[in-house]
Amino acid sequence: MKEERRNISSRRENTRATGRNRQEYASLSEEEIERRRKARSARRKREAQRRRRLILLEMAACCVIALLLAVVGISAVVKSHSSKVNQEKQVKQEEQKAETIQQQKEGDSNVLQKAELMAQQYDYDGAIELLKSQSDFSSNEEMQTAVSEYEKTKETLVEVNLDEVTHVFYHSLVVDPKRGFAGTQGAQFNMWMTTVSEFNKINQSMYDRGYVLIRLRDMVKETKDENGNVKFEKAKIMLPPDKKAFVLSLDDLSYYHSYDGYGIASKMILDEEGKPTCEYVDENGETLTGSYDCVPLLDDFIEEHPDFSYKGARGMIALTGYNGILGYRTDQSYEDRPDDLDDDKVEWLNEHPDFNLETERKEAKKVADAMREEGWEFASHTWGHQYIADISLEKLQVDTQKWLDNVAPLVGGTDTIIFAHGQDLVSGGEYTADNEKYNYLKSQGFDFFCNVDGTKYWTQITENYVRQGRRNLDGYRMYHNPDMVSDLFDASEVFDKERPTPVASE
Repeated sequence: MKEERRNISSRRENTRATGRNRQEYASLSEEEIERRRKARSARRKREAQRRRRLILLEMAACCVIALLLAVVGISAVVKSHSSKVNQEKQVKQEEQKAETIQQQKEGDSNVLQKAELMAQQYDYDGAIELLKSQSDFSSNEEMQTAVSEYEKTKETLVEVNLDEVTHVFYHSLVVDPKRGFAGTQGAQFNMWMTTVSEFNKINQSMYDRGYVLIRLRDMVKETKDENGNVKFEKAKIMLPPDKKAFVLSLDDLSYYHSYDGYGIASKMILDEEGKPTCEYVDENGETLTGSYDCVPLLDDFIEEHPDFSYKGARGMIALTGYNGILGYRTDQSYEDRPDDLDDDKVEWLNEHPDFNLETERKEAKKVADAMREEGWEFASHTWGHQYIADISLEKLQVDTQKWLDNVAPLVGGTDTIIFAHGQDLVSGGEYTADNEKYNYLKSQGFDFFCNVDGTKYWTQITENYVRQGRRNLDGYRMYHNPDMVSDLFDASEVFDKERPTPVASE
């Protein structure tokens, strides 16, 4: 009730004020009225402007706040992304560091293994130099320990007496004695050849007795005079006191047509890893691949017994050329087919109508390159398996040129000739300046000369050439002269029981 009375009173007061204003307004002049109207209008505009400014300020504040919020949000996102990138980068760096450390360890391990193999094959200087050349050698205790051990072992080595280095040789090995020693050539093969079983036993016996395979050229140091001529002098070969050096060669690794069907490998090929191995045709006509001859068998043995080889040495392979090399028909006569072509070549060509000389040479060279990579060396055995002491100089020249044309390019050339049939340019003494055959061979680049000698060892090292005798380890030697091989093996234990002859010692 009281509130209603107050409202009524307020309305009355306002009415009275409005009345007074109207009375006052009525008494004003038009100029005053206009002035007041403009003043009110100006006040309203100012008020409107103030309100707009307030609204703009509020909007600006909202924008600033929103912008700040956005900046804060973006900064947080950027910071989060940057943190993630840094984390990923750090993880990657750690992975790379770990990989580098692992690679370093693997690299060190490989270097240590390589050095160990070099040391096992008596190249202590090479092993020491290899390890000391590594960038981390000064901080690698394992390498330092290995070097210390190699240096101590090196001090125990003794110099090999080069006058007591024996040179042994083989022909192609008989895989199947039943076929190898039968037929028209069986009796000859029984004398000349060695079986796979005998070869393996001989290697094991020589290894057990301390023999170490060296190269003939390891025995000499080569220099050149003022005219560029090669000069030789004795070298030093250092081995442990219980070791003895020997040289090895193989004759006729050409797999002649006359060998077909006699249980002997048919050619040298490369296996899936690019290593030299053999192709062999068994009694059922099936072609097999494997270690069926001296080259892969010796490689296998040295892989298992690296200390059987001095600095990775292998043997020398004495090649003829008239039936090609290594089982490939690489001689020019197969393509030219002259009227006097041998019957066995004619028969072979008739059986191989797709024959291509360049293909044969390409394949032979590929195999020869792989053999050299393994450490094997090549020598001339004369192109036509000549009796060097009996033929004329003119025939020697023709024969040698055929070898140089048809064989040398495939094997990388050679400075060694291993005479066929055990002959030599002279029966004894030295090669002299008036020996026409020697002079010719020397002019063609031959400096190393080998024959077949009846003694255990014979070596001649002169300023101008190196000459060495060889021992045949075959059926004839084991049967007729077992005492001549007793320093190497016991013939009664090695002699293959499948041979058609009894054991010599019995």
